[in-house]
Amino acid sequence: MSVKIRLQRHGKKGKPFFHIVAADARSPRDGKFIERIGSYNPNTNPATIVLDNAKAITWLSNGAQPTDTARAILSYKGVMYQAHLNKGVKKGALTQEQADAKFAAWLESKEARIQAKRDGLANAKSSTEAENKKREQAISEARLAARAAAEAAVVAEEAAAEAEEVVAEEAPASEEAPATEAPATEEGAAE
Repeated sequence: MSVKIRLQRHGKKGKPFFHIVAADARSPRDGKFIERIGSYNPNTNPATIVLDNAKAITWLSNGAQPTDTARAILSYKGVMYQAHLNKGVKKGALTQEQADAKFAAWLESKEARIQAKRDGLANAKSSTEAENKKREQAISEARLAARAAAEAAVVAEEAAAEAEEVVAEEAPASEEAPATEAPATEEGAAE
C-alpha cells in the first residue's frame, strides 16, 4: 500500500480549510484516511499551520510520500529538515545532540522571520490606517473650506444686492436727467 501525506479539503466555498492527513494513494481526496497529522488554514495572513511533527516524521521515515503542497507545508514547519537530520543521525554523520542543536537554531531563525513578517504586516496596516485618516481629514477640511467659501459668496452676493438696491433708490433722480438729455443731443446732432 502506497501512503501519501496530502491535504484534505474542508470549509465552505471560497474559504477553504485543509486537514493534513496520511492516506492511501488510491483513496479519494476528501475520502478515507489513515491518520490526521495536522491542519492548514490559508485564510489567515500568515497562514495558520498546526502540525504534529512527531507523527509527520514517523510517516516520512516509514516511506510516506508528501504531495507538492504538503511537502511545502512540512518544509515550512521544519519537518523535512528534522527528518533529514534524523537520517544523518542514523548514518552516524551526526550525534542526536548536534542534530537537536541545528534544529533549534533553525527554529529560532524561522520564528524570527515569521515574527518579522507579522510586525511588518501590523506596521503596514497601522501606516495605511494613519494615511487613510490623514486623507479623510484633508477631504473634510477641503469640504469645510468649500462650504465656507460658498457661504461667503452668498453673503457677498446678498451684500452686493443690498448695495445695488440702496444705490438704485438714491440714483434714479440724478441718472434720469442726463439720460433724457443724451437722447435730445443725439436728435439735435442728427438734424
